[in-house]
Amino acid sequence: MNRRKMIAALGGAAGWPFAARAQQPAMPVVGFLDAGSATERTQQVAAFQKGLAEGGYQEGQNVRLECAWAEGQYGRFGELAADLVRRGANVIAVPGSGGGAVAAKTAAPSTAIVFGTTGNPVEEGLVASLNRPGGNATGVNFLVRELIPKRMQLLRELVPNAKRIALLVNPTDAENYESNLRDVRAAADGRQILVHEVATGRDIDEAFAEMARENADALFVAPGTFFNTRRVQLTVLTARRALPAIFTTRAYPEVGGLMSYGTDVLDAFRQIGVYTARILKGAKPADLPVQQSTKFELVINLNTARALGFTIPAALLALAVEVIE
Repeated sequence: MNRRKMIAALGGAAGWPFAARAQQPAMPVVGFLDAGSATERTQQVAAFQKGLAEGGYQEGQNVRLECAWAEGQYGRFGELAADLVRRGANVIAVPGSGGGAVAAKTAAPSTAIVFGTTGNPVEEGLVASLNRPGGNATGVNFLVRELIPKRMQLLRELVPNAKRIALLVNPTDAENYESNLRDVRAAADGRQILVHEVATGRDIDEAFAEMARENADALFVAPGTFFNTRRVQLTVLTARRALPAIFTTRAYPEVGGLMSYGTDVLDAFRQIGVYTARILKGAKPADLPVQQSTKFELVINLNTARALGFTIPAALLALAVEVIE
């Protein structure tokens, strides 16, 4: 009898590892919904993963990352968010603009949302207030709209005699279109703003041809993921037209654009990753205040300035976080 009991006990012990594995909780899933594409956003995804790691979550070890890419088609945000829910997302991070956070909040009302927005999250209906969001969403305000006056000021310092400033704005970006028009015009300080609505690469080509006929003196590119994905085309055309331009992120001067001023985007993506980790650990979006970006950078491509025949004022060079030579 004792021998039979011992064999039964040993048999039960042999099954312990399998039982323990079966009882392990499933690895949490983080959805990453973005307006761009995987090939264009490798640095941003890495910055987001860095924030997750700061919160104790390593991709493939204790969290699984599921990405969904709108590839410039803002109308797909809702279906992509719903698909992430079907793929088991416990939290959906929506770090870019284009209305993705609003669409995700509508499509996934029971899922925690961590957004990055270039607009006002209260006006957009994402949160009840900045300090107490009150719903299933919180995140980071990139302060892109708030920087429009400063960006316009820098452009005026670069081209003080500019009277006609061309503006590229995307009419399909419902989140920011009207506010971008309003804020740029308000910051123009009496200068004429030549509005060009563009939503495709062909639109951009046609807009630059029109700028030449209008004798535009400078170019202001509105914020938006669509323009970020077209940055090479934009920098090539500004060089071809010898048109001084200011952009929103360092990604433009890194590929030949003249000058950018804006939020340190990679740090903002890292912040979104940190918040995502906090929610995975049990924090509620309703209780996490909306963060504000705190790092901003002026980047100037001096090689491009020389090629265009522009002398960068010493005051601007002194303000620059980086001068590309």
